Formats: sequence, C-alpha cells, structure tokens
Amino acid sequence: MSSAVTSHVWRPSSARRVVLDGFVAVPRGSVVTAPAPLSWPAKDPSDVLDYEFDISAALIGNEGDGIANVTVMVTPNATADLALNNVAADGTVVVLWFAAGQAGIVYSVQITVTTRNGRTIGRTVLLPVVSLGGLVSAQTALLGDAGTVIIDQNGNPILIGS
Repeated sequence: MSSAVTSHVWRPSSARRVVLDGFVAVPRGSVVTAPAPLSWPAKDPSDVLDYEFDISAALIGNEGDGIANVTVMVTPNATADLALNNVAADGTVVVLWFAAGQAGIVYSVQITVTTRNGRTIGRTVLLPVVSLGGLVSAQTALLGDAGTVIIDQNGNPILIGS
C-alpha cells in the first residue's frame, strides 16, 4: 500500500456569506426603511474560519467592474479580540479569515471595498463570538432561519430565557 500527498483546491464556504443590502429598487412614493444590520453566523473563539461579503448587487449592469482594494477595521480591537488573518477577493466576493475573539462579544467588522471603476462600497457586518464548545452553546442563543444569531439593537446576541 502506498500513500500520496493529495492536492486541494480551496473554495470559500458560502455557509458564512452575507450579501450586500440596499440595492433593491423602491417604487415611487414608497417609504424606504433601513435594512436590518448584516450579521454572520457566530464563531467560537477557537475557530479559524472564512467569512464572505458579496458585493455583486452593487455591480449589476457593470460586468467589467470588480474588487480592486479592500480595507477592514474590526472593533473592539484589544488584545485577545477577533483577529483578521487574511483578506482575499473571489470575483465580487470579499473573503475574510478570522481567528480568536472573546466569547460574549459581538464584533463590528467595517469593510470598505474600492472597485476597479472607482466605486467605493462600505458596510459594517456583525460577527458574534460565542463559546460553542463550552457551557454557552448555540442552544442558548436565539437563531434565525439561516442559523445566524439574532441580535438586539446594540449588537448583543439574544439569549433564550433572557
């Protein structure tokens, strides 16, 4: 029996993708309401995972445009807080690799994308960090249909029984 090193083709996981909001046509005379805050599914402090931000809605009708530059700011950003390991672009999707973070904190990730044609798109996406392997589990947090943690107006996860 022989063994060989296998090659791997990396593809980002769409399980942790948020899609850009606010680019839906609104009929005349309608009242425009602010969309709900964008939020990724929770991560455990020990996870190192890829998260996606899809800007394709902002580029509809401009097929030649794409991501040229991405800047990211995470808050809070003290020692042992959420760490941004890597940023990449995959077509019209920004892929961010996050590690660490403190359980019980919902981080704000400000993403600013500049496109090749000079457009600038900026959004904040919330990333809750929850101790999923310990006493606090996903079962204690209220989850939406897509499995994302539902948060209050201050960005804190809503816990079942609270």
